[in-house]
Amino acid sequence: MVSSSSSSSSSPGSSVKRNWSIDDFEIGKPLGKGKFGRVYLARESKSKYIVALKVIFKEQVEKYKMHHQLKREMAIQTSLRHPNVLRLYGWFHDNEKIYLILEYAHGGELYKELRRSRHFSEKQAATYIASLAQALAYCHEKHVIHRDIKPENLLLDHEGRLKIADFGWSVQSKTKRHTMCGTLDYLAPEMVEKKAHDYAVDNWTLGVLCYEFLYGVPPFEADSQADTFRRIMKVDLTFPFTPRVSTEAQNLIIQLLVKDSAKRLSLEKILEHPWIIKNADPSGTCDE
Repeated sequence: MVSSSSSSSSSPGSSVKRNWSIDDFEIGKPLGKGKFGRVYLARESKSKYIVALKVIFKEQVEKYKMHHQLKREMAIQTSLRHPNVLRLYGWFHDNEKIYLILEYAHGGELYKELRRSRHFSEKQAATYIASLAQALAYCHEKHVIHRDIKPENLLLDHEGRLKIADFGWSVQSKTKRHTMCGTLDYLAPEMVEKKAHDYAVDNWTLGVLCYEFLYGVPPFEADSQADTFRRIMKVDLTFPFTPRVSTEAQNLIIQLLVKDSAKRLSLEKILEHPWIIKNADPSGTCDE
């Protein structure tokens, strides 16, 4: 399944490379459950370094033929070093399971925070969008397209700093791609229409997220999948009236949710947008 029994990455709490096994960790409470396994709070016994241990069942990987995707996800995430990208420190495996040693994000899923708050303030939304734009600009420089940015795949650390967590649909490519992947509400029109796509799909998703952060629902939500597809392809975008959301915020969203991918606002231009400059906290943390 994985080429060696341990990772080639540096260990939590130190820069020394080593072979890992489950005996090196004290396992704590479950943090989450996915299709292929579970995530646990864990502590590396020697250094006392706190991590999240993602346990993936090999049987599930075999069943869903996910070998290639998992290897790609691990290779991509291990290579990334950015304050807004969750670190993958290393991995190891035994006969039944694969273990990913991940940075622990104390604040949990942004999705839960959004459901709890119902919507974010302009300051919070702008801070998250700026953090995402910086992280994605870094990824794109490394030729990584994420392709599945959504609130469930974004975590918060103990200071409220946003971390991109799940690279399951990401790809490292210098050419256009054709695979339709990601989550329905966040898909760009070119993916819905099964056309070639590039980095600009991530820029589109930032527009969808910015809308959802401010209004509490994604912009193209509909009663059926077919209706959502139709709304995305038409870019059927409407803004509910509320004095909470400024016209500058709407202007940013309009410039990102553009059908022609070449005309979407660039990540650099997002960071220069008046709404971001006015509202985003440069530290990337939200204390609200």
